[in-house]
Amino acid sequence: MIKRPWKASVMVFLFPITLFPALVPAQVTKSKAAPNVIFILTDDLGYGDIGVFFQNQRQQKANKALPFQLTPHLDQMAASGAKFTHQYSNAPVCAPSRASFMTGMNQGNASVRDNQFDKQLENNHTIATMLKAGGYATAAIGKWGLQGETKDEPNWPAHPSKRGFDQFFGYMRHADGHEHYPYEGLYRGKKQVWDNYNDVAATLSKCYTTDLWTAYAKKWIVTHEQGKEAKQPFFMFLAYDAPHAVLELPTQAYPKGGGLKGGLQWTDSKGSMINTASGEIDTYVHPDYANATYDNDQNAATPEIAWPDTYKRYATANRRIDDAIGDLTQLLKDLNIAENTLVIFTSDNGPSIESYLPKGFAPNSPEFFGSFGPFDGIKRDVWEGGLRMPTLASWPGHIAPGKTISSPSMLSDWMATFADAAKIAVPARTDGISLLPVLTGKGKPEAGQVYVEYSEGGKTPDFKSFEESRRGRKRGQMQMIRFGDLVGVRYQIKSAADDFEIYNVVTDPKETKNLAADPGYQKIQEKMKAKVLQGRRIDGEAPRPYDGVAIPASPISKGLKPGLSWRFFKGDFPWVVSEKGKLAEKKGVTERLKPVSVNIKEGMVLYEAYFSAPKEGNYTFSLQTKGKAYVRLHEAELLDADFGYASGKETFTTVRLKAGYHPVKIYALQKSGNLGELMLKYREEGTDWSLLSNKNLFYVK
Repeated sequence: MIKRPWKASVMVFLFPITLFPALVPAQVTKSKAAPNVIFILTDDLGYGDIGVFFQNQRQQKANKALPFQLTPHLDQMAASGAKFTHQYSNAPVCAPSRASFMTGMNQGNASVRDNQFDKQLENNHTIATMLKAGGYATAAIGKWGLQGETKDEPNWPAHPSKRGFDQFFGYMRHADGHEHYPYEGLYRGKKQVWDNYNDVAATLSKCYTTDLWTAYAKKWIVTHEQGKEAKQPFFMFLAYDAPHAVLELPTQAYPKGGGLKGGLQWTDSKGSMINTASGEIDTYVHPDYANATYDNDQNAATPEIAWPDTYKRYATANRRIDDAIGDLTQLLKDLNIAENTLVIFTSDNGPSIESYLPKGFAPNSPEFFGSFGPFDGIKRDVWEGGLRMPTLASWPGHIAPGKTISSPSMLSDWMATFADAAKIAVPARTDGISLLPVLTGKGKPEAGQVYVEYSEGGKTPDFKSFEESRRGRKRGQMQMIRFGDLVGVRYQIKSAADDFEIYNVVTDPKETKNLAADPGYQKIQEKMKAKVLQGRRIDGEAPRPYDGVAIPASPISKGLKPGLSWRFFKGDFPWVVSEKGKLAEKKGVTERLKPVSVNIKEGMVLYEAYFSAPKEGNYTFSLQTKGKAYVRLHEAELLDADFGYASGKETFTTVRLKAGYHPVKIYALQKSGNLGELMLKYREEGTDWSLLSNKNLFYVK
């Protein structure tokens, strides 16, 4: 929709005249009453790999042909907190999924899409910049992969420290996460591990990365809680690179105990940096799986055979993560901070067929454990198995034990959720909604957006357990959108006119019955086709076959009056904030963009109107302000003059619109009773500029 390639953005990020720092907005000091937040992200862990989501069901069937994994600590986390049964990743592959989580942007508006591994995360609001500005200490541990490619390492343009993190310890590049012994580089070569800007891999012999990241996370939390910053809440992004890729094994059993004195420990001794950096690398198989057998031919009369080594490895890697969660949970209890810490556990996309193991090992197949759960699809598919995530939340005293949350949500909703929990205003740029009401049972839940677009040259695997119509099916350009219980899916998209397959994923999670042929779903079909055009902007680095299609107008045509409606939200906001979950101080109607008279100097004005496009064509919009502002068209980002915006800089965007009325939201900070000379104008192709006013904007009375 919006022609703004990531390498040549029209936005210029300098110092705004309000003198907030360019990289991190002015701090809003918070007390320790704000909760700590730990977000744990695994790599390629499937919905079906966790006990409470699917593996326990396989165990209960007592069918020897169905091998199963055990995840006792994650099951306990679910029992003491909440599990999300309908949470989606924003993309079926890691880089765009992680970028959407970090920025709160869905893939219709995100700047990292498709297979743009190592592309730099844009210089804008992130979860870390937001929480840091709210008084949080911030740490990123494990896999990053959003640093931007540069020969001038370690000065990557999007190093985590340039995106809001006080501390980074982990793998910088995406591909480094394909090896779980960085010093030895057993199967994929030696890797670099960065402690902020220093490569410390030479000190990390025999350090299995799941153990390494866990031990460092524990050390960082203990140091923070026992140091002078103990009153400061913290945010930790703990990103495991397992179980993805090489399926290497730990050196030994998980250390007994857990928490402050037991479990994994950081020894800070070169050559044995953690307490499992001894013994023989890539050797330890969990005893629950070492001698496991199964009925491979589904014939009780023949002997069972041993699990292939590949699956002993896969199950051990997942069990190691499970042990780490138990260890971290115990640490929070030992430090008496469990009740003030919100912990989220999830994955970045569906399970993978990748294993990168030496010859002689069976290739990895998610069919062995049913890692995709009760769905079809794996990593790189937009079927439910590629996108549905095994998400758990723990916050003792705030989340009722054993809660199941079945409302649809996405990883991009966590930014708004953490802001809500910390009582920090979330930036207007975010697409997500706060999940705090559904987590705590307090407040009114909002309806979120579930939308995915992705392009991939491969095929859905030819698994016998998948529906015949999608076995070996070419992917190409894909989309997924959800309305209530209904999901629309398109593969090999050729044009915006292509029909969606439509499934009720509540009653039919495996997506076996395509409802699109039913005449009763024709209106839903048309709504889906319109919505996927209205909710996205064009990315020149991720072209789509529907990029040049005019955006459909809103069906509204009656009850419109010239002008704009406005709502005023009181607050000394450090950035342009979202109205979601907020109560307006006052509201009214105006003929044009101007300061509203509310006898309150500090706040944000949200103007809402329908822009009237007299005919189909290209429309260029321009925004210029000496303050801060943000504009949406339908649900897509149109113009951004917020984070790092240079005061007075004019920004432009061109979109193609169908004739009719198009909803516009204009967010503007009002400081000292003024809007900072906000100017928003447009022109049709071949015409002169016109200001947006009651001549071309209309509101619903």
